[in-house]
Amino acid sequence: MVMLPGLSLLLGTSPASSHHLYMAAAMSVNMAVAIPAARKHRQAGAVRSDIVRRILPVMAVAIIAGVLLSNLVDGHSLRLGLAAFIALYCLGTFLALALKRPDHSGQAERVTTANVLLIAIVAGLLGGLLGIGGGVVMVPALQLLCRLPLRHAIGTSAGVIWLTALIGAALKLATLHTHDQSATHALLLALLLAPGAIVGARFGASLAHSLPLPIVRAIIATILTIAAARMAGLL
Repeated sequence: MVMLPGLSLLLGTSPASSHHLYMAAAMSVNMAVAIPAARKHRQAGAVRSDIVRRILPVMAVAIIAGVLLSNLVDGHSLRLGLAAFIALYCLGTFLALALKRPDHSGQAERVTTANVLLIAIVAGLLGGLLGIGGGVVMVPALQLLCRLPLRHAIGTSAGVIWLTALIGAALKLATLHTHDQSATHALLLALLLAPGAIVGARFGASLAHSLPLPIVRAIIATILTIAAARMAGLL
């Protein structure tokens, strides 16, 4: 959600197939980011291993399907679809903050098979289709459907994404030639992004257990709203 708009704004959107290149790079970095973040969350006791084991296999299949589906769509349409998704996500964030919905305590969880399957399928498909990793879908879904506390939802998401991002990135890189883009170029972009992203992931995972998260979410949602508008050519 941050890397893809950033790459589009900094490096340009021409040719349209460059968005597939950016997706491959961002998905590769997602894996590198999720590993140290998952370790931090696990140390804080926020990763629900029981849920991770149930989500992982289904989401792995779903992200493969999402990547294959993305290869059937041109880069311009994918970029607009990502901008629309970011706008909807930010709108939902602002509404949740305005309504001041209380965090769940974990005492009334609804971790049912149906909820877990739905989260895994939707997060995997959107993660593979849009290149967003799936966490941005999984975290609010774990809160709303399974009624997990926010920090447990964040930690559990990180515990899943490191592996599903690896699978999605490998497939996207392997099929990048179908869009006349180079997997080597994508890996170079990922290598340039990864060091800062890894440091930021470790720092951010620590802050998630100390900062007032509503303020952080409001700031990030504002930045992403502007980025989405620019991606869509509205600014």
